[in-house]
Amino acid sequence: MAKVYLLLGGNLGDRNYYIQKSEQLIVSELGSIITKSSIYETEPWGFKHKQNFYNRVVLINTKFNPHELLKKIHTIENNLGRGRGSRQYSSRTVDIDILFYDDMILNEKDLIIPHSQLHNRRFVLKPMCEIKPEFLHPLMNVTVSELLSICKDNLIVNKIGSEAPNNKF
Repeated sequence: MAKVYLLLGGNLGDRNYYIQKSEQLIVSELGSIITKSSIYETEPWGFKHKQNFYNRVVLINTKFNPHELLKKIHTIENNLGRGRGSRQYSSRTVDIDILFYDDMILNEKDLIIPHSQLHNRRFVLKPMCEIKPEFLHPLMNVTVSELLSICKDNLIVNKIGSEAPNNKF
């Protein structure tokens, strides 16, 4: 069984519903959820939109190899109304990204592991640090906590239900 960190997110419709439904489908289609972060409300990254995203990192155990996993993730996204347009960054009901797959390094046209932009995104690093701050990025050879401390992304990332509305990690 592989340990895989996934980022769940979306900013269209009932954001909480889509996070919960994604988790249900992950359990039924991909494997068991070992742990998960809080939900964070985050500003859109790479584009402007009036509706912020909800994001959460989950750690799963799966029997699927990375390519099988990606195919199943795309099926889950499609079943939850994810549209894939020509724009790389856009609003969506749900997006599920593979962040890490054990300590694997994979660089192929259709799949890059670890996720190629995670070190540049506070909305990924903050929930990742909540559940595994000492996780060592296999390419950069630094922890995700260290990555967060040097991340230049200044978009607001708030834990849902947190007391301080603009707290930054």
